[in-house]
Amino acid sequence: MHIEKVYERLAEKIHAERIRKNEPMAKHTSFKIGGPVDLMVLPSDIEELRHVLKVCREMGIDFYVMGNGTNLLVRDKGVRGVIIKIGGDYSKVSVQGEIIRAQAGILLSSLSKIALEHHLEGFEFAGGIPGSLGGAVVMNAGAYGGEMKDIVKAVTVMDLEGNLLRLNNQELNFGYRKSRMQEEKWIVLEVEIQLKKGDPDQILSITRDLTQRRTAKQPLHQPSAGSVFKRPANHYASKLIEDAGLKGVRFGGARVSELHAGFIVNEDHATAQDVINLIRLVQKTVRDRFGVLLDLEVKIIGEE
Repeated sequence: MHIEKVYERLAEKIHAERIRKNEPMAKHTSFKIGGPVDLMVLPSDIEELRHVLKVCREMGIDFYVMGNGTNLLVRDKGVRGVIIKIGGDYSKVSVQGEIIRAQAGILLSSLSKIALEHHLEGFEFAGGIPGSLGGAVVMNAGAYGGEMKDIVKAVTVMDLEGNLLRLNNQELNFGYRKSRMQEEKWIVLEVEIQLKKGDPDQILSITRDLTQRRTAKQPLHQPSAGSVFKRPANHYASKLIEDAGLKGVRFGGARVSELHAGFIVNEDHATAQDVINLIRLVQKTVRDRFGVLLDLEVKIIGEE
């Protein structure tokens, strides 16, 4: 693949400052881990995104779409091809009554504040989830009894051919940490969120309570990608890991958090391979001890 030629094609319609060569992925993931991607593009509107897809399609280039990188582990050799980052340039919001329309790049924490300002309840569970709205919808993120599927009314997506589609909640096939967007590889552009009017003092109280619970139980002061494993049927991943005696276990610079066993933290300049080796150790030990296979919630990408 001739990266320079791909760059030139992309630069025909996208400003050079939003196309980055050999961009270190450690700068774009909450793990603070990852080798360089050949090209990172940060489109600021639909036409730029459509152009990136067209160039990748015509030149046979692999691409990966990311949000804020809070659920992502990038391997040490980096990523060949293009990463499309839907970020801060794509985060406009409007509020009409009880409906918030927001572009995919906005952070959930920012959206939580907007909901509070408009006295809208129902978003409290999501306010402390790190990451962007688009990524949260794609994986149906959830916490404290709430999930994105509970509040998403409709989503506008772009398919791989550059066509726009609007789908309602029922058409999105939401499940535990999954959605139709994953299956179809659609790119989330805008989300309509249905909330309801509430008491601002109560909304603030619930938000603060959940924030305190998070701060007390999760290693928010260390780089991580949140919960590494999905919740297995009839179990909790963190309890299985703790019961297996793995809390605090370290491999290289990566450690199973002593505060929350469901988290792996980058304690001391961990490599992606350190984290992957620790993940395998945890999976094998839990399977051997309890007969339960822990499936990954974190996404691993990059050249092996």
